[in-house]
Amino acid sequence: MPNRLAKEKSPYLLQHAHNPVDWYPWGSEAFERAKAEDKPIFLSIGYSTCHWCHVMERESFENEAIARQLNEGFVPIKVDREERPDVDDVYMTAVQTMTGSGGWPLSLFLTPDGKPFHGGTYYPPDDRYGRPGFPALLAAVADAWKNRRAELDTSAGRLLAHLDLAERASTDGEAVGPGALDRAALAAARDFDRTHGGFGGAPKFPPSMRLELLIRRSIRTGQESAREMVETTLAKMAAGGIYDHVGGGFHRYSTDARWLVPHFEKMLYDNALLARVYVLAFRAFGNEDFARVARETLDYLLAEMTPEAGGFFAAQDADSEGEEGTFYVWNPQSVEAAVGPEAAPIVSARFGVTPGGNFEHGQTVLSIVRSVGELAEEFGISEGRVEEILADARRKMYEARSGRVPPMTDEKLLTDWTALAISAFALAGRVLSEPRYEAAAGRAADRVLWRCRVKERGRPQLFHREKDGAAGIAGFASDYAFFVEALLDLYETTFEPRYFRSALELQEEMHERFADPRGGYYLSGESHDGLILRPKELFDGAMPSSNSVAAMNLLRLGSFTGDPKHRERAEKVFSAFAGYLDRAPSAFPRLLAALDYREDEPPEVVLAGEPGRPGFEELRAAVFASRRVNRVVLHADPAESLADVSPLVAGRGAGGGARAFVCRSFSCLAPTSDPAVLAAALDA
Repeated sequence: MPNRLAKEKSPYLLQHAHNPVDWYPWGSEAFERAKAEDKPIFLSIGYSTCHWCHVMERESFENEAIARQLNEGFVPIKVDREERPDVDDVYMTAVQTMTGSGGWPLSLFLTPDGKPFHGGTYYPPDDRYGRPGFPALLAAVADAWKNRRAELDTSAGRLLAHLDLAERASTDGEAVGPGALDRAALAAARDFDRTHGGFGGAPKFPPSMRLELLIRRSIRTGQESAREMVETTLAKMAAGGIYDHVGGGFHRYSTDARWLVPHFEKMLYDNALLARVYVLAFRAFGNEDFARVARETLDYLLAEMTPEAGGFFAAQDADSEGEEGTFYVWNPQSVEAAVGPEAAPIVSARFGVTPGGNFEHGQTVLSIVRSVGELAEEFGISEGRVEEILADARRKMYEARSGRVPPMTDEKLLTDWTALAISAFALAGRVLSEPRYEAAAGRAADRVLWRCRVKERGRPQLFHREKDGAAGIAGFASDYAFFVEALLDLYETTFEPRYFRSALELQEEMHERFADPRGGYYLSGESHDGLILRPKELFDGAMPSSNSVAAMNLLRLGSFTGDPKHRERAEKVFSAFAGYLDRAPSAFPRLLAALDYREDEPPEVVLAGEPGRPGFEELRAAVFASRRVNRVVLHADPAESLADVSPLVAGRGAGGGARAFVCRSFSCLAPTSDPAVLAAALDA
């Protein structure tokens, strides 16, 4: 019989809907039962494409005896971390505080009022990997609850007090200067892996935001070491197994330091952030390979992660047919069957496919081990012919792979993750001259505005998730911040005034719903239920913090509008995190990108004229071709559509043909119709 999760929208919760565990979704019903029956809560947090979440489900949650033990002694709650990032944030911090590490599945034991007293991550069904077996742990916790209750209550109270104190301590109220940028650059140089790229050792996660910060530093200071770290890392990742050489796009992370064997899940946010940084690196350094990787990554998202009505699905699983990576790996026989006997030796040599393999069961994770030039010399053919063979082989291997059992796609649409993709597509549309990317960004934004932006009790509300045509879960600060950023990026790409106005409205709503009077923004709003404390995103992790993105949005809105309140609010974000920026700048690459913007003198560019006409488009192309990252660009149209919110465009849209105004702090140079003059003014 299905349990309560069968009524949920989340693919992750639905995966557990037929477990013998009597799961509850997060909500008051579970907590009320725990209080009424005086039982501890077992809280399990994961997500649909999490490999070890699948393992723990198979080993424990589908086990009748373990399920009986859970049902009799506990109130079990299952949470999709992607639907409730606030719940995940609170309890991940708790586990990290208790154990020094974290991860998913996240497993915690709570008092009936939600206070954690014990926790960890994956627990096996018996003692192994240095971890206690899950049944033994359940028995020990049940015994402690019965016989040592006062001790558990005291422990839970102390932990909650510590978590609350740590959150409050984040607000320092200090001034932030440019020295944090220098310290972050020194830390990057110290951590950089000169052999394989990236920072630190295994496992290795794609450092997209750290690389973007280094691109900014390279442009502003000319520092060669910053450029070297970016180019080496992007090249090594694109050559490694973390990149899907057949279908495009990046897997979640590399299990080794060489970017060779990945954890195979594919996340929308990873691919959005990586596509963005490859586009920025191409524009900054002119490496055509970076443009190719960006295109292939965005094309992957369009081909496999875009529903018919627009927008972007959340993720693809690591597993298929119950095993991780089987969809993606190859051996000599499968390569030959796909590309034919003549091309197979060249393809295998290119990607390191050998009889022994580099993965489980003699299979090979594809990575580039020989260059086109080396293959041409080895096989006695021209480089052009090698490139033709490889391009044809990629198409044939993709077709052959499509006949395999594919990984599950998590088809929920998350506003914050979709927004990251909108920003990437909008930027790439202009920089790579790909109108279809711009169109995809517009369709995704319109879907969010149409389906996830509604009025609730007379107030505008942005929702976090859409699934099966229905929006749900009140938006978090990350939804607001990321979507404001996406709308500003999309406005600069399309010059559609409605995107800019929506960004302004959402920024005000974000401030109203989430602002901490001491500075910065809480992740959750007052409508998010059941939290033992109100979390505030601090660090830029796999995704940027909502506070980091908000700081940049506020600075950009200040440049767009001249309204000092935006800059003042940004300054309060910086001061709230001043102590952390001083102690650990590497943990805040997106916030430091905003600081880089503040420390620069970003130009305000106003383009007047009719979009689509040659003179205008040449000026717009010059803006997007400029290496400068810190700038805003507006359109002065004849209707003066935004004149009421930006004095920059007032009176500049009428007559005179295509021309550009370059301003700094609202003081403008003489207008120009010459793209070369505009480019020089931007780079000055």
